[in-house]
Formats: sequence, C-alpha cells, structure tokens
Amino acid sequence: MDQRTPAHTPRRAGAAALLLALAVLAPACTAGSGGVEGKPGASGVRDPYFPKLGNGGYDVTHYDLTLDVDPDEQKLRGTVEITARATQDLSSFNLDLAGLTVDSATVEGRPAAVNRAGDELTLRTEAKVEDRLHKGETFRTVVHYSGSPRTITDADGSEEGWLPTDDGALALGEPTGSMAWFPGNHHPSDKASYDLEVTVPKGLTAVSNGVPAGPATTAGDRTTFRWHTAEPMASYLATLAVGRFTTKTSTMPGGITVFTAVDPESAKASARTLARVPEVVAWEAEHFGPYPFSATGAIVERERDSGYALETQNRPVFPGPPSVGLLVHEMAHQWFGDSVTPETWRDMWLNEGLATYAEWLWEEEKQDTPAQDSFDEAYEDEDNWAFPPADPPNAKSISAQPVYGRGAMVIHKIREVVDDDEEFFALLTGWTKTHRHGNASTKDFTAYVEKATGEDLSELWQDWLYGRSRPAADG
Repeated sequence: MDQRTPAHTPRRAGAAALLLALAVLAPACTAGSGGVEGKPGASGVRDPYFPKLGNGGYDVTHYDLTLDVDPDEQKLRGTVEITARATQDLSSFNLDLAGLTVDSATVEGRPAAVNRAGDELTLRTEAKVEDRLHKGETFRTVVHYSGSPRTITDADGSEEGWLPTDDGALALGEPTGSMAWFPGNHHPSDKASYDLEVTVPKGLTAVSNGVPAGPATTAGDRTTFRWHTAEPMASYLATLAVGRFTTKTSTMPGGITVFTAVDPESAKASARTLARVPEVVAWEAEHFGPYPFSATGAIVERERDSGYALETQNRPVFPGPPSVGLLVHEMAHQWFGDSVTPETWRDMWLNEGLATYAEWLWEEEKQDTPAQDSFDEAYEDEDNWAFPPADPPNAKSISAQPVYGRGAMVIHKIREVVDDDEEFFALLTGWTKTHRHGNASTKDFTAYVEKATGEDLSELWQDWLYGRSRPAADG
C-alpha cells in the first residue's frame, strides 16, 4: 500500500427476538438432547490490532459474488455463495459485514437464523443433529443482502470500504474495508479464490481482480461484467471499480494477461508509466522469483477519488497517474503482501519494508542511486524511529512511516550480512517460493533468514526490527 501519510505525493421485537437470540447464543447441545453437536465458531481471530476481525471454526476456499450496483443512489443488491471447510464441529459461525442489510441466508440449502451484533453476523441452522457441520466438512453458505454500502474511516483517518466517485464507486479493503461490500471471513489469514459478477448501468465498466470470465453482456440498460481470481486472495486485496474507464488488454511473455483500466481524466498522464508495467513485472520477477499470478495491470482513478494507492491483487489501484517509483512499490506487493500475505496485521512491515526496498533497488539499478544512499536518507529521517517496525503500538500505526522506511532498513542490513547480491536475491526468491500463496509471520521470516544464511542474527533483529532506540548506522 502507498503510505497513508504523504510519502508518495487505506429488529425484531418482543419475545420472538429474545428466543432467536437465545437460540443463537446458547451453548451447543449434545446429540442425545436432540440438539446440534459442536460449538460456535469464534467471532474473531484475536488479531493484535483488530481482535474481532475474521472468524473461527472454518476456512473459506471460494467466494462467488453476484452484485447489482446503482451508482446514482450508491446502493447495491448482492448475493454471496461462500464455500468453506469446517475446522471444528460447528453449531454456529460468524461472518463479518458492516452496515448492509441481510435479507436471507442458507447453510447447505437450509434456512439459517441470522443474529447481528454490530459488524458480526452469527448464522445457525435448524437445531437438528443431521444439520450439524462436522470438522473437515465442506459446506456452502448463501447470503442475500442489500443497502447503501458505507465508507469506513480507519484509525489513521484514511477512508476505505465503499468510496463514491464522480462517475461510480471504488471499493478498497485494507485493513477492514471489504466487509463494507460483502460478508465474509475478513482477516488476511483466510485466503480464497473469487468469482465476481457485477451488473451496472450501460455505459459504465466494472473492474475487479483476476481475469475477465468472458465478455461483458448487455440486456436493456444494464451491462454485466464477470471476473475470476483463481489464485488465493486475502479479502482486503479484493477490489471493485465502477465508472467510465478506458481499458486495454495485452499479454506478456509467459502468457500473463495485462489489463489496465484508466479514468479518461488520468489517461494521458498515465500512459507512459503504464506502458512500463510489463518491464517492471519482469524486472521484479528477476529479483523476487516468478510472478505469482496469471494477470497484472492497474486501475487508475481520478486524483480526487481516493487519497492513496493500494496493492489490490493483480492490478493495484492508483489515485491518479502514478510515478514509476510508486508503480514499482505496488507491483512489488504482488510478491510481498499479495502472494506472501501477513499472518496478522502486526506483520505489516513484511509487506511495506520489502516493497520499499524494491524501490531502493530500482533506483540503484535504473537511476544510479545506491541503495546505501536510500538507507542513509531513511536513517536520518526522525519519523522512522517512532517505534519498531515489527511492533506498531496500535492499529493507527500499522501504515506509519517506520513500517516502510525502517522496515526497508532491516532488509538492507540483511543484504549487508549476506554480502553477495546473487545470494541475497536467492534468499528473496526462496522466501517467496516457500510461502507462495500463503501466510507468513515475522517469526517465520527471521527463522527463514537465519536458516538461509547460517547466521545467528539475534543482534540485527533486536537493534533494527524490535529495538526502540536508533542503533549506530554501521551496527
């Protein structure tokens, strides 16, 4: 993600309601009493900064979304079919959804009672033994919902979720915004494939992740677009842009689809940078390993439509014409963040430190600015020393300067330890290969680096990754 600071200038009434709530919240019954075996799935995964985000008891494998969007009224009607595997015997389970109204829900084709508490939906099927969900069982949940999706303001003051634009809308998800436009298990630790069908007024275009799943079709005054994302994706990386776009499709060597969608106001100023997408992707593949997806590209909005760029999977979103440096940063996230996704939001520096270091490497190789110069500049920036990159003090800080600049300094220090660029880049490509399409934590990374280098790097981690004071530059 581009920094959220300007570094690159995210009822029912009465007894019936009481009985429904008690049925949903009551402890699981045993089979002998005629109730559902199992226990409720947790309402959150206890993320260090967003403890209620995500849900326990199941793992989503696929989302199939069908949306009908009215940009003039900023309303949508949606259906999501969620395919998941139970990781425990379940009597009920939760989904994350902000603001929108649930019209109905089913689990394995059976009507589900839905209880809501804030952004948490609890779903429970009829209390019969044969309806229980067993550990290891794959099940399907369908939720019909509607309403006016809302914009979510983060702790740092930036906006995400559903962002109205002059000619449509833009959905961005980091870190909590995706629950503003579809129900799901909205924590980065649960990745899934996606299919998205979006119907919009004729004349507008709907752009999402992945590749087009067939041509757009028009019936009357409405046009439907279909998108397919085969590789696992964290929900915060899902996007939807509705508006008037100039689109272009091409193919890179190796068969990677390049799809760009640009607001006409930004088209002329974006053309030169977007023409370098294949070059940037190929250069990063040389340094970080094979490109992890079947598609790449970009979505470029008007400058006033959003205040930051975001590494939405396959095609990052830019708030106006991007610089080449910003393109390099967001494309590097396709490896660091999108394919290798953080285990928790505390591991955000693995995304941003490595993507920032990609910029330093690009400047070193393409602009004759040594990475050491970038390191020295970051070292002198007081903002990089506000807190350790691996331990932001709160949710407001996960996109603050130390996560980027000091995170990149950690990578540079590893490069110094390796002291051989061929081995250093082998280390990076090994990392992306080891955790391709998965999740990884800071502990995973430090253990991997020590194993790869054969070095005890405890002092490096303590000084540069976890330390609360500024070490000597040559330490």
